[in-house]
Amino acid sequence: MVKALFLDRDGTLNEDTMYPHKEEHFKMLPGVIEGLKKLKEEFIFIIVTNQSGIGRGIFEEKDMHNFNDILLEKLRKNDVEVKKIFFCPHSPKDVCECRKPSVKYIEEAAKEFDIDLEKSWTLGDHAHDVEMGLNSGTKAIYLLTGHGEKHFKQLEEKSIKPDFVAKDFLEATNFILNNG
Repeated sequence: MVKALFLDRDGTLNEDTMYPHKEEHFKMLPGVIEGLKKLKEEFIFIIVTNQSGIGRGIFEEKDMHNFNDILLEKLRKNDVEVKKIFFCPHSPKDVCECRKPSVKYIEEAAKEFDIDLEKSWTLGDHAHDVEMGLNSGTKAIYLLTGHGEKHFKQLEEKSIKPDFVAKDFLEATNFILNNG
């Protein structure tokens, strides 16, 4: 079995401008590449992302795939591989089984890649990222990047207790490496 990092996309890996989907929206957050390089010997990387801009009609699915390609290419150029990207294209008003905090995609990834969830981590800047991770059996880190500071109170309101709250990706990386 392998260990995985389940990563949110916007606000965790790249800047979260409102509904990033164009090349000009892409900007990697500081410390992400360095952190992923430190973690890649021990973990595989899976992205799980809600992309409600598709369901809201703000952009099309092909726009999201193009944006993902830019992100993946930037990571590849830095010798970092993402095994798979799972995305929910629905708006929050839609009734679906895939929108975070649903554990659907973590469970699918665990089967597909033979992942040991108890030794894996989930990282994100929303309470639903942490909730998804904890509900699936991973450890979870809440990031104060992206929307993290803005939505921090939601953790308490929903009684969600992450294993750690990190100011940025590198702090999360160091915590994971020290708390295996």
